[in-house]
Amino acid sequence: MTRMALSDKLAILSDAARYDASCASSGTARRDSRDGKGLGSTEGSGICHAYAPDGRCISLLKILMTNFCIYDCAYCINRVSSHVRRARFSPDEVVQLTIEFYRRNYIEGLFLSSGIIRSPDATMSDMVQIARRLREGENFRGYIHLKTIPDAAPELIEQAGLYADRLSINVELPTDNSVKAYAPEKNPVTIRKAMGDVKSRKEVAAEKSYTGKRGKRFAPAGQSTQMIVGADGSTDATILGQSTRLYGAYQLRRVYYSAFSPIPDATAQLPLIKPPLVREHRLYQADWLLRFYGFGVDEITAARPDGNLDLEIDPKLAWALQNRALFPVDVNRASKDMLLRVPGFGTRTVGRILSTRRHRGLRYGDLLQMGAPVKKAQPFIIARDWTPGALTDSANLRARFAPPPQQLSLL
Repeated sequence: MTRMALSDKLAILSDAARYDASCASSGTARRDSRDGKGLGSTEGSGICHAYAPDGRCISLLKILMTNFCIYDCAYCINRVSSHVRRARFSPDEVVQLTIEFYRRNYIEGLFLSSGIIRSPDATMSDMVQIARRLREGENFRGYIHLKTIPDAAPELIEQAGLYADRLSINVELPTDNSVKAYAPEKNPVTIRKAMGDVKSRKEVAAEKSYTGKRGKRFAPAGQSTQMIVGADGSTDATILGQSTRLYGAYQLRRVYYSAFSPIPDATAQLPLIKPPLVREHRLYQADWLLRFYGFGVDEITAARPDGNLDLEIDPKLAWALQNRALFPVDVNRASKDMLLRVPGFGTRTVGRILSTRRHRGLRYGDLLQMGAPVKKAQPFIIARDWTPGALTDSANLRARFAPPPQQLSLL
């Protein structure tokens, strides 16, 4: 059998990793090697580009250890029955690539996932070995994110948390019934138990002993999960409701939504909902509103009778159009909660409004100087020198913001 070159493996396994989300490295402990000790950093500007909530660009080597897999999940391109080109890195090769890419200033960390080879324990053991060698053998201080395997022994997942900054365990699909239908070899109960174990270990690590010392550092950037959307018939209301429960139950840093794309030999089984990438984007927007703007799932998904988000306009605007009786709001008098519901206003803009109006009344020009996106907010606000008049209730208000219809190509 011909030995595959490392560059060929990298091409295959980095491409296969693009189906894995959740690779931003925000929230971890601050470490660097500016003191001359160790290698790598979790900070700074940086072959995957992810963005932290504060806007920093994070460069990661994002690969699968292997795209061989013993499971046959219908939505996965790397399922055992899929006819894709296969490759596998050894632990030595992953360590070598990570260090070489860092020394060339290509990356700031590693995002490592894998198909299941031989057994969950064997695969997880190799991933832990890679993380251990980077930390202890190479003294690597950069970011490490490991996609852990819920069926692996709890001790292996615990070891992974001692070396990785973030752990993630995929819930796969929005409902247990969907997982059973499309990934019958995976058990939703086992997945949730593994997520609960990670949460518990992180809590224990944060506790102080009677001497005042904390336990061993465990996944300081927390845990996240990934959910495939569009591979089953779940509505956006179901997806967002499940995400809300996951955030609360497991103290997740993030739920990542991954749009299902048509996969050879599987599309006949799966009810693809189009357009997948637009839907994924709207779910991220809705998720943000749930976590930081005080919205509820029922509010966000009420604009359409089918429980799905409007794909043409963002969820906050869709909600505002459905609740015009609450608008316009006076930027000089409205509560923080109500200002956060104005289309176009983000948390930073609302903070500036609240700070400025303590000293003087706000005019339309003041909002412009703050950088507020007033074009979207115009129909929903009142300022000292601005009132929308009949604009708030105009019949064509939605059309002002929805994208214009496009002529389809005849070729």
